[in-house]
Amino acid sequence: MRNFVLTPTLAAAAALATGGCSNDATTAGNKPGVLVLVAQSVTTNLPVQIQPQPVGHVVAYSSVTVHSQIGGILQQVNFLEGAEVKSNDLLFAIDPRPAQATLAHDQAQLEYGQAQFNRDEKLFQAKIESQDQFDSSRANRDTLAATVRQDKLNLEFTEIRAPFDGVVGSLQKHVGDVIKAPDDTLTTINQIHPIYAEFAVPEQYLPEIRRQMALHPLKVSATFDNMNVPPPPGELTFVDNSVDPSTGTIDLRATFSNENSALWPGQFVTVNLTLSELTNAVVVPTQAVQAGQNGEFIYVVKPNQTVEQQPVKIGIEFDGNTEIKSGLSGGETVVTDGQLRLAPGVKVSVKNK
Repeated sequence: MRNFVLTPTLAAAAALATGGCSNDATTAGNKPGVLVLVAQSVTTNLPVQIQPQPVGHVVAYSSVTVHSQIGGILQQVNFLEGAEVKSNDLLFAIDPRPAQATLAHDQAQLEYGQAQFNRDEKLFQAKIESQDQFDSSRANRDTLAATVRQDKLNLEFTEIRAPFDGVVGSLQKHVGDVIKAPDDTLTTINQIHPIYAEFAVPEQYLPEIRRQMALHPLKVSATFDNMNVPPPPGELTFVDNSVDPSTGTIDLRATFSNENSALWPGQFVTVNLTLSELTNAVVVPTQAVQAGQNGEFIYVVKPNQTVEQQPVKIGIEFDGNTEIKSGLSGGETVVTDGQLRLAPGVKVSVKNK
């Protein structure tokens, strides 16, 4: 039978890994420790967010397709494509002359009808004219007055103004085109201040979302790749009235003031929905948490530069950090890199990043 012999080199390594005898420990103490990266556990407030963070898309707060309510030749376009416009800004002007001529004609008709009504009223009061004739004259006068009011509206309709503050899209008709009302599309306007982000979350979050919404407004932020401005803050403002049975998700909508115009209609964003906030939570970098046969643990660096394997119970993760529910307090030094070479009692040396 073959006998195995423990070489001096392996014996020294085994002694270091297990702590060894006093002479071995003295020898190990003269050697540099295992190089590790460390961080401090901290006590802080930690937001409770839905994980993984859902992906949503941005939707204009209001969107309108601009049509003309009166036909005619397009005379003016008073904006640049893609520009921001204010409510009631003049966008288009239709040639007003046909509407002006119709109004002048009908106003003359109304003046005649009013004069005729005045004569018929006197005759009716003198009992020379019948009730039927008087009623007919009054109806004719009122019909002409209504026609004039419609003519004035048509004249106003030759000027097409922005219904709200927003951003105009591409121009569909140009100066000189004959506009057919109301079929022809002139442009579109999207309102982006404020703006919506719509997204969906698994249905198991619905009870907690509803409970937290009853207590306080739920904060939402939205980010996207290559974002070069701070994420705009928002608030959850809509929860759909049913769960989608095909996906098991519930549709939500958040409203953002979007003052810096960071969000744009149609854009895909990562949505951060904060349900609540943990106060005085002990937090460590997520890479400090290790998984063992008996659960999660963390290597804690003791004052004598040796490590201790500390069992912990973890909570939520946020922005690269993990909540430690039990097993650790704030202000302790924990190992974040180099754990594969460690064992309880092993000496360590802190290396620069």
